[in-house]
Amino acid sequence: MPAIFVYMTAGSMEEANKVADALISERLAACVNILPGMRSCYYWKGKVERDEEVVLIAKSKEALLPLLVEKVKEVHSYEVPCVVSIPISGGNPDFLDWIKRETR
Repeated sequence: MPAIFVYMTAGSMEEANKVADALISERLAACVNILPGMRSCYYWKGKVERDEEVVLIAKSKEALLPLLVEKVKEVHSYEVPCVVSIPISGGNPDFLDWIKRETR
């Protein structure tokens, strides 16, 4: 089962923790890194927006991505939360095995 990184954003540290807790408690991710202090500039509903956001990077399995996306949408405040996956093509086999063991 291929491992993936899942890149997400949240509007606050509180929300990032809420998302991370939901993913970890349901074993949809083995780990979630939370990186505060990102500035985002984006186009939304006809105008340019600028906001402070928090980045989340989850380590999971490709097969869990649909469930992970649904869980994020369930607990997230954004109308269209950013949730995208990046395949992991290699790395420490022990770490990759750990991801597999710690997720459903």
